[in-house]
Amino acid sequence: MKYQGLFLLVFATCFCSAQNYKFGKVSKEELVEKVCSIDSNANAAYLFKKRHSYFSYHRSDGFKLHTEMHARIKIYNQDGFDYATKEVNLYKDGVGLEEKMTDFKAYTFNIENGKVIQAKVDKNEVFKSDVNRYLAEIKFTMPNVKPGCVIEYKYTLVSPFWSNIDEFVFQHSIPTKKIEAIFEVPEYYSFKPRTKGYLVLQPTQEEKRDKLYYKTEVPITENTKLDTKSLYRTGEIEYKKNVFTYNLENISAIKDEPYVNNINNYRSSVKYELSFTKFPHSAIEYYSTTWQDVVERIYKSSSFGGELNKTAYFKNDIDALLASVSDPVQKTALIFNFVKSQVKWNGYYGFYSEDIKKAYKEHVGNSGDINLMLTAMLRYTGLNANPVLVSTRTHGVPLFPTREGYNYVVSWVKLPDGSEALLDATDQYAIPNILPLRALNWQGRIVAENGGSSVVDLYPRTKSKNLVSMMLKIDEEGTIHGNYRSTKTNHRALAFRNNYIRVDKDEFLEKLENTYKGIEIENYVVKNDIDLSKPIIESYKFLKESQVDIIGEKMYFSPLFHLRTKENPFKLEKREFPVDFGYPSTISYKVLINIPEGYKIESTPESVAFALPDNLGSFSYNIMGNGSTIQVAIETQINTAIISPVHYKALKEYFNTFIQKEAEQIVLTKV
Repeated sequence: MKYQGLFLLVFATCFCSAQNYKFGKVSKEELVEKVCSIDSNANAAYLFKKRHSYFSYHRSDGFKLHTEMHARIKIYNQDGFDYATKEVNLYKDGVGLEEKMTDFKAYTFNIENGKVIQAKVDKNEVFKSDVNRYLAEIKFTMPNVKPGCVIEYKYTLVSPFWSNIDEFVFQHSIPTKKIEAIFEVPEYYSFKPRTKGYLVLQPTQEEKRDKLYYKTEVPITENTKLDTKSLYRTGEIEYKKNVFTYNLENISAIKDEPYVNNINNYRSSVKYELSFTKFPHSAIEYYSTTWQDVVERIYKSSSFGGELNKTAYFKNDIDALLASVSDPVQKTALIFNFVKSQVKWNGYYGFYSEDIKKAYKEHVGNSGDINLMLTAMLRYTGLNANPVLVSTRTHGVPLFPTREGYNYVVSWVKLPDGSEALLDATDQYAIPNILPLRALNWQGRIVAENGGSSVVDLYPRTKSKNLVSMMLKIDEEGTIHGNYRSTKTNHRALAFRNNYIRVDKDEFLEKLENTYKGIEIENYVVKNDIDLSKPIIESYKFLKESQVDIIGEKMYFSPLFHLRTKENPFKLEKREFPVDFGYPSTISYKVLINIPEGYKIESTPESVAFALPDNLGSFSYNIMGNGSTIQVAIETQINTAIISPVHYKALKEYFNTFIQKEAEQIVLTKV
């Protein structure tokens, strides 16, 4: 009997602590939990997440896609408060069709005086705004959010765009204790599942029966009785549907790391893509299954390929611009600069044109307006130019053929000498083959005039350089004062111009001084800021105190002082993702140090050079002391934009080694 009682006690305990995932049934156990059982460092966690996507037949509109979402999130501390704000995207076609959100409920749960209390999100606290012609956003913030609270919300999205199934995401930036995902699809639709990430995603599959009810109009004939109460016929059709169900538990968070172009590229998920439809008494209709299909559909659009043949709106201006120019390189440069100055980017992405003539007239447009316009102008002058479909870094890598894979467009031109150039006129300070960082994302797809396509590497091959020279003097108090000069090229120059030209110069200088805490800068000068054909040259005088450790009769200091790299960005023991630096680069320091009178050089670090495997990068450190001066030359090179995780261990050690080397100290002693 003793053991039987123990069994009943254990059974009762397990039963009582069993999780209840019904909406609103948040338990005290969930509210009093202090740390996440999956990750004790987590700021928040999904206690439960469910998504159910299915098709529902509407008599007036046919099938629509319904997606029910339910999430319960535990917030452990203030750093998890960001998860109390939710944004939901609603897509539109720009001409009337749009997604809608219904059945919205949201509550925050807390414990006060031993009781569970709840605070509701009112409908007037849910805000909808238009992002652009094709996208709206609904945003809400949970009330009464405190450390330890649990938030829960649910809603349903009703979409007329039944071919576009949002990705089923199974791995988030916070741990997930339990997740359910269900996808129900009628037999009339054939979808292909595309998986990515490192989790094993194997759904259970079953077949169910369903019915749709229809109402059709009966044509009026001479035999139709005038007193007929209804001219409609109703009926039902039985059909089968395939149901795919995923159940996963205790999923660790996927955490962003330095130099990852987009963590979503590696997040475990499933994307269902429409392959074909086959309705009763209808032929099979195939959808995009290859990149060729995707490109042809995009090219045939009047907002894409159709815009490339229109010239009337710019013809007179381009004729005047190129009246005395025949050189193809000069033509390209003049047209590129003309578009950059004529039409400003409104910040909206897209590869379709919104209204290209309006953009030209009003001097503002999206990326599709600007770069399709650029391509059309280049073609008009006889140059071999084509648009290039791009997925920006925030959009992810287009792994599979789909129109949603791309969200941006740039221009490509091939010159008679065989050279090629990628151009993006959305950035006022971009130059040929130096695309904005947002567009540096693996490969783009060139769309030829006949709708054919080929891929092009978007990453630059030419290194971006930051060449620094510094002459300084150390005084007896350990203060350094001297002159700084840097020369920046390519992407280094582009980034500097975007950070410098548009801002208040006093604020820029204050930010620079704050970067190197305690430094005083004067005579700050920038050359070639608006001359894009030349590198940026930045120079100033500086003073910085307490840069030398003085112990007894000796001085100790690192020769790079405040410029040295102090922390390795790569901390994980193992990395699953490629390291994406964006572009190859060189950083070079040449420093001339005048030591204070009455001191001599006791010791300096040894010169050294080493390299990464496969010529991926290198580091060199050369130092020479001569009487009252010390000359230091340090150079780090990364020779490729992307480094495979195979070389992560070597890359991490490379950073460790050169950081330690830059920290090594010169020792001076009193004479």
